[in-house]
Amino acid sequence: MLSDDVTVLNIKHKVLQEVAKLAYDKKLEEGKELLPFQMIPGPKARFRCCIYKEREIIRQRVRLAEGKCPSDKQSDSMIQVISSACEECSIARYVVTDNCRKCMKRSCQQACRFGAISMGKDRAYIDPSQCKECGLCSKACPYNAIADLMRPCKRACPVDAMSFDENGICVIDEEKCIQCGHCIHSCPFGAIGSKTFVVDIINDMLAGKPVYAMVAPATEGQFGKDISMTSIREALKKIGFKDMIEVGLGGDMTAAAEAEEWAEAAKDGKKKTTSCCPAFVNMVKKHFPEVWDCVSTTVSPMCAVSRMIKAKEPEAVTVFIGPCVAKKSECQDKSIEGNADYVLTYGELSSIMKARNVKFEPAENDSQEASIYGKKFANAAGVTAAVIQCLEETQGDADIKVRTCNGAAECKTALTLLKLGRLPEDFIEGMVCEGGCVGGPSQHRTEKAAMKDRNALLGEADERGVHENLEHYPMDTFSMHR
Repeated sequence: MLSDDVTVLNIKHKVLQEVAKLAYDKKLEEGKELLPFQMIPGPKARFRCCIYKEREIIRQRVRLAEGKCPSDKQSDSMIQVISSACEECSIARYVVTDNCRKCMKRSCQQACRFGAISMGKDRAYIDPSQCKECGLCSKACPYNAIADLMRPCKRACPVDAMSFDENGICVIDEEKCIQCGHCIHSCPFGAIGSKTFVVDIINDMLAGKPVYAMVAPATEGQFGKDISMTSIREALKKIGFKDMIEVGLGGDMTAAAEAEEWAEAAKDGKKKTTSCCPAFVNMVKKHFPEVWDCVSTTVSPMCAVSRMIKAKEPEAVTVFIGPCVAKKSECQDKSIEGNADYVLTYGELSSIMKARNVKFEPAENDSQEASIYGKKFANAAGVTAAVIQCLEETQGDADIKVRTCNGAAECKTALTLLKLGRLPEDFIEGMVCEGGCVGGPSQHRTEKAAMKDRNALLGEADERGVHENLEHYPMDTFSMHR
């Protein structure tokens, strides 16, 4: 996972690593209670006000690593607030700065409709208990003396799902949350995290179950130009996976199925959207239910590969590995039969590997299960490119108009136009993360840093077509639709 806060990452990874060690050793139940004391021996605090708060944060992070809510509350949401870590971020959004001249016009006071502004000795004062954070005072001030200190998590949320309780603790509105995970790495205190399946996966491995890894198309380039899919497969087998399959293959499967849907929709003059980004699907479901029928019924690449594996081996356990947090909510949706059982982010995988002293080792890039179009599914506009390729392979042309949405803001704009019946394009490719999946919240490297290595690895792939590639797989053994 990527973040500019090394301290937060070190704590998070260390907790995951220690929990994974205990799970492999079958000592989790007796060992987890000691972890806060082992990691925070004291007597002096290292990053918070006291060792007691630091230990409570560790305790809550251990619960997340176990797949539980950090507190005792019950919630099915994968995104959770670590309340003990959030306590030091209780700031008022609008604050009067030294720029205030305490002018006679008092534009700020007149603009406020809630009586939250009074005049102090030297400057205006905003009462946080009265302020509704409308921002009218900030706009009215002729000196720009009122600073907008919107909390980072709220600023990062694309659907306004973040609010705060009477103590200033972050509260996530689960009715609005699309599980994108953008808030997680925005928090400077590391106060937001996601439940993990680390313990479940290790337990299934120890029980002798056939656990298969399904690696996201975004993976190539994330760990350097020398780390090929072969490198990743070998490492995953060392930590207990039976085998690994490229989800780029699922990209080929999804592209072929969506091409058929798009062709049929075009004949009938209907609009369609893609369905491979779970955060986008959640956005439609929760915020634009009026256009739900426009969402493709084709399952995601993750689900397609999982169904293929389970069609061959019904007892198989399937685990998706990638940069996407929203995939965790997708695998939890039991209405989608045969989907992945678990999801791991790159950071969670790295922690498991460290627990087993396993590293990625350079290996020849001699494994290719996906076409180049399936491999590029993770790029912004990659889904569109793959679907158009499929249409050209079957029809010879693809005279369609597609709006490719790069990020949540563009997704909302496109869906709003679709809802109002004013979308000029025929189809929408929805990617909530800017850059596509390679820009996911749990990316190992920035898109820019990874792209050079990614392009080098993708450049070694052969030019097989999508349908040509799918001829080698049992597409008649499972359904490609919800």
